[in-house]
Amino acid sequence: MALPSIQQAVRFDRTGGPDVLELVEVPVPSPGPGEILIRQAAVGLNFIDIYQRTGLYPLPLPSGLGREAAGMVEAVGDGVTRFRVGDRVATATAPVGAYAQFHVLPESAAVAVPDDVSLETAAAVMLKGMTAEFLVRRTFHVKQGDEILLHAAAGGVGLILAQWAKLLGATVIGTVGSEAKAALARTHGSDHVILYDREDVAVRVKDLTDGRGVAVAYDSVGQSTFESSLASLRKRGTLVLFGNASGPVPPFDPLRLSRGGSLYVTRPTLFDYVATVEELDASAAALFDVIRSGAVKVEIGQTFPLAHVREAHEALASRRTTGSTLLIP
Repeated sequence: MALPSIQQAVRFDRTGGPDVLELVEVPVPSPGPGEILIRQAAVGLNFIDIYQRTGLYPLPLPSGLGREAAGMVEAVGDGVTRFRVGDRVATATAPVGAYAQFHVLPESAAVAVPDDVSLETAAAVMLKGMTAEFLVRRTFHVKQGDEILLHAAAGGVGLILAQWAKLLGATVIGTVGSEAKAALARTHGSDHVILYDREDVAVRVKDLTDGRGVAVAYDSVGQSTFESSLASLRKRGTLVLFGNASGPVPPFDPLRLSRGGSLYVTRPTLFDYVATVEELDASAAALFDVIRSGAVKVEIGQTFPLAHVREAHEALASRRTTGSTLLIP
């Protein structure tokens, strides 16, 4: 298939709500040295996209948006050795601009997609799945017998993380916002599900753990769940903050960690855990292995045409989505 000269892509020139996102026509880029051009089959939607759109994570403007996608290599630049034209690849760490029909990225930011994993699955799982990988295997090493708390257990990362934690032998306590999401969480690894707007999360966690508290709390919600996460930890427990869906956590006195039982708090990001090509390949390989084994099932909750990007952002920001959300160029 011949390459067109013009493509559709999403751009924004000011921060704000979904209305700042515009679908425009721009030239199809050419790959430079060490770069590959991808014809994108599907693009993953993530909360980091919202943070960048709103300015919480500032980008130089005007800008594209999106880092997670999968597709076929259409062209390669000078010196490329990892891939060739026709290869199936996916990325979660490319420069922003994945909301487009074509995207140029460094070959070092892409991984090969196994033949028995669909490109839609790869686009739905790369960022969220590698996030789950480093959270349960490296930020905190979940092991047999651990009890863990997982906020947003029916979200994109939550559904993957819960299944992976179960594979490692953990008991998973998930929190969700509705009965429908509770049912989804239960079928994807959560042993116990708490509806956070109906129950006191920390009290329920202590009941479920016979007063011990959990070894680790995974919190991508932020401001509205921070207090319940801290209060749910056992002595020397770890709070892993990896998102701000409800807003950033306010400053707090570190002495609270001592008073709570010598607690730990960390704020990791995927990009520090896949900082080298070797780390990226290892994380992706571990992810594809658990998917291909059937131990982790990927839930694509909803798809939107690229032209409906504003609607997709509204759905994600209002927590109306479950599992992964895809844009189809």
